Amino acid sequence: MSALIPINILIGDRTYRIKTNPEDEELIRQTLKTINDKIIEFKTQFAGKDMQDYIAMVMIWYATQAKAENNPAFEKEMTDALLKIEQQLDKVK
Repeated sequence: MSALIPINILIGDRTYRIKTNPEDEELIRQTLKTINDKIIEFKTQFAGKDMQDYIAMVMIWYATQAKAENNPAFEKEMTDALLKIEQQLDKVK
């Protein structure tokens, strides 16, 4: 097992410092880019909401997108990525 490396991640308007396996860093960053791009998209479509609302909308979109794809590999990849992020955020608390 490789040593965990610290990385700074940004979700919405918050920065978190997490530790991850080096081989997972790229997947985490790609997932975060998708999440943050969707937050920006929803902010332009639904003005006046707060960041928590936008993040909730993105998570709903992410979950339904995986089902809409009807692709088990895609769904597993997204679920794994979100679980890794959640685990890292739990460690920060």
